[in-house]
Amino acid sequence: MGHASRVRCAPMSIAVVTGAGSGIGRSVALALAAAGWSVALAGRRAEALEETAAVAASPDVLCVPTDVTSAEQVTALFAAVRDRYGRVDLLFNNAGTFAGGGVPVEDLDPATWRAVVDVNLTGAFLCAQAAFRTMKEQDPQGGRIINNGSISAHVPRPHSIAYTATKHAMTGLTKSLSLDGRPYRIACGQLDIGNAATEMTARMQTGILQADGRLAPEPVMDAADVAATVVHMASLPLEANVQFATVMATGMPYIGRG
Repeated sequence: MGHASRVRCAPMSIAVVTGAGSGIGRSVALALAAAGWSVALAGRRAEALEETAAVAASPDVLCVPTDVTSAEQVTALFAAVRDRYGRVDLLFNNAGTFAGGGVPVEDLDPATWRAVVDVNLTGAFLCAQAAFRTMKEQDPQGGRIINNGSISAHVPRPHSIAYTATKHAMTGLTKSLSLDGRPYRIACGQLDIGNAATEMTARMQTGILQADGRLAPEPVMDAADVAATVVHMASLPLEANVQFATVMATGMPYIGRG
């Protein structure tokens, strides 16, 4: 006889989602709310966060406008979440930018490079650091951090040096957090996403530069499928961790030679 199937509910309940005003962040926030999580929405644009909150399945949603490149604003974000809910059980570290994408290496403005590093890497670190501090000190101790990596954490697209470098660095951030979190029941994993249908990937379906110089359309997948993966990762007990996972449009030119 087979084992009876088990539906596992989220063992924890308070989530922080960065970049929650659009795209993958919005989809993940909505999926977590539908799964019973209380969700704090973080992002630069208050009106976009309010739009996400308006369509959430749960009324227990907190909007906290936040620039993740500011240590002070990130500290204020987590203080607001603790004040409202008393703890933090999950951080989906999602905020990011593709600024400078499409610009050849030799033409990339150093200021653009620094801006991408500030959001994609420093911002992710600041949010993870604040979450880590909270999770270490709260009772019961522990929590989970899920970093949005990207297929670019493995392979670059042409003319994407800033984005690709920061996403490779995200892998190091994930591994260090995972190791340093062990004594405190803080689990950290990374989800590498390829071609989810969002505003950022709209050009994929009309034609995007390939490694051989061609312009070619690429398939995309529904962002809700990414969100379902995050909800699964988040639903595990802290004794289990999805360390790295890849979810991508099945036919995108990643496996093989195009």
